Amino acid sequence: VQLQASGGGLVQAGGSLRLSCAASGRTFSSYGMGWFRQAPGKEREFVANIKWSGASTYADSVKGRFTISRDNAKRTVYLQMNSLKPEDTAVYYCAREVGWGSVRSVSEYDLWGQGTQVTVSS
Repeated sequence: VQLQASGGGLVQAGGSLRLSCAASGRTFSSYGMGWFRQAPGKEREFVANIKWSGASTYADSVKGRFTISRDNAKRTVYLQMNSLKPEDTAVYYCAREVGWGSVRSVSEYDLWGQGTQVTVSS
């Protein structure tokens, strides 16, 4: 099973991007999926999670601006990012959730995509 993230790029502050994460394997719909990000010199931080049921959780810093969604038929999870800010600049990673603890913890995820760079200019 692999995760392939795409959709990153350079955008001006206030702009939008949509990230995609395509998964191989037949059991995609059974798993929760998450997005994390990591800026240079900082730890990887939680952005959003979507359960198999569609229930979602967001970091406070992106709530109201980002939307996570999934298309199980396409085995893809999306992150729509609106009203982007320079502080959103980071490498964004998608990941498969396998734990039962906090979805905000990296230890709850066992499989990670390769990351896609998002750069927001001021």
